[in-house]
Amino acid sequence: MNGNAFSNCSLVLGKHRSVFAAIGVLLACLSAAACAAEPDWSADGQLLERHLGRRSAAGIELAWLDYSALRQDPAFSRVVEQIAAYPPENLRTREERLAFHINAYNILAIKTVLDHWPVESIKDAGSLLRPVWKRPAGEVGGKTLSLDEIEDGLRKLGEPRIHMAIVCASKSCPDLRREPYAAAKLDQQLSDAATAFLSNPAKGLRVENGAIRVSKIFDWFGGDFDAAGGVAAFLSRYYPELPVGPPVRADLPYDWSLNGQ
Repeated sequence: MNGNAFSNCSLVLGKHRSVFAAIGVLLACLSAAACAAEPDWSADGQLLERHLGRRSAAGIELAWLDYSALRQDPAFSRVVEQIAAYPPENLRTREERLAFHINAYNILAIKTVLDHWPVESIKDAGSLLRPVWKRPAGEVGGKTLSLDEIEDGLRKLGEPRIHMAIVCASKSCPDLRREPYAAAKLDQQLSDAATAFLSNPAKGLRVENGAIRVSKIFDWFGGDFDAAGGVAAFLSRYYPELPVGPPVRADLPYDWSLNGQ
């Protein structure tokens, strides 16, 4: 290439450098959008903001869901459809899988209540021979799953704090958050959920009669806390003022009545 030709090429490239840069930015944005692994949970977040409040019921302070109003909200069916259509294989990281399936569990637990409305308890949607946890709750990624199947998948990911985050639509369950779980802030969200649950003496933890009494969740799923050093070590991490010495008893009464109206 002679000098004049090189000079002309440089001039052309110089004139269009900003265009090339803009194209590069656009391609990068499109690539990031295409690779986004989590669904957009904004509709779920808006539902929770509209229909979730706080109330004291049966001596328990809890997040209180207005099931009657939610049942009339067309946005809920769209959130259920979103879970059914989203391909879980797109989830790249452990945090993405945890957040997605925690949200899926909580949404489908609500759906189970609404599918059998009116009920006094989510357990009314099942029977003695076939409990509600074993029945189909809804679709996740095109596959029909029960609440037990979603929970079992979550447990295999080795995160004991899921038990403070999945909500079985009952007063003694952990509270629903007013925001969906998301991979980018999942660790803080799970820690907040564990702290909030254990700070609730009516259903999480209370020191009473020389013993540390905790939710029956720590009995039902005790082995899941081994990775955190055991139940006592887990409790002390999220309840720093836990006294040393008293026995831990997972025997707080569990109220299965609905966590809302």
